Amino acid sequence: MHVPHDADYEQTLADREAGRAEAATHPKEPVAHVEDVDVDGVPARLYLPEGADLAESVIVHLHGGGFVFNDVEVHDAPSRRLANRTGRAVLSVDYRLAPEHPYPAAVEDTDRALRWAAERSRRVIGHGDSAGGNLAMVGALRNPGLVTALVLIYPFLDPTSSFASYQATDWTWDRDEAQWYWQQYVDRSAHPAALTHPHVAPLGSPDLGTLPPTLIVTAAHDIARDEGEHLLTRLRAEGVRAVGSRILDVPHAFWRQPEHADASDLVMRQTGAFLDGVAELSRRR
Repeated sequence: MHVPHDADYEQTLADREAGRAEAATHPKEPVAHVEDVDVDGVPARLYLPEGADLAESVIVHLHGGGFVFNDVEVHDAPSRRLANRTGRAVLSVDYRLAPEHPYPAAVEDTDRALRWAAERSRRVIGHGDSAGGNLAMVGALRNPGLVTALVLIYPFLDPTSSFASYQATDWTWDRDEAQWYWQQYVDRSAHPAALTHPHVAPLGSPDLGTLPPTLIVTAAHDIARDEGEHLLTRLRAEGVRAVGSRILDVPHAFWRQPEHADASDLVMRQTGAFLDGVAELSRRR
């Protein structure tokens, strides 16, 4: 285990606790069955809405938080809604966090979760918001053919933070904060070239054409907006079935925020429709 020496680490721990406390106040919908499970050594939470069949499909959800913050508790309320809105099983993964567990810990935990899901379900959907979108995409790249669809919500993909949207200064976060997350995630003394590795920076992967059908959702008021939309262009150029939408007048992290419930509900229902379409295309073949 990496022992962090950053002077900000105590603040990081305090911010994590504050995030859990704030999320505990969010309204939580009932789901027919909710169970904490061990996924090959990785803690996770399984949500099964009424009528869902785990053997048919499962959404493997990787939470956002810059690889540093959040967990299954913080994402409990949106995971419940995702299960109910899509009518599918959802597996929310409590992957290891940086800086205690820098890259590749979260990537390895993602691999375990996807493989656990594939042993139990015909269709495995990689799903994540922000840093979780990065992990879902990297998991699909590292396990070609295992993931049958991807849903990436404002994915956090570019360690250089060089797209034009990073120039914004009046949104909910800025380039300096984005760079701080990358610094926490990658221990460059152990992995000096990691920030350009496709398992950290998947926009540079030579294997984008191996990805399954993909839905990309971006937020209009988000510094990470342009990298997600650039990914959509790249995937289409590689022949991947990819569609995207930009949600207007919302910030980064809107997907899990109660004050943006209407917008996140729209995205969750869009996710369900997208997955229905992917399943129908698969049945026709």
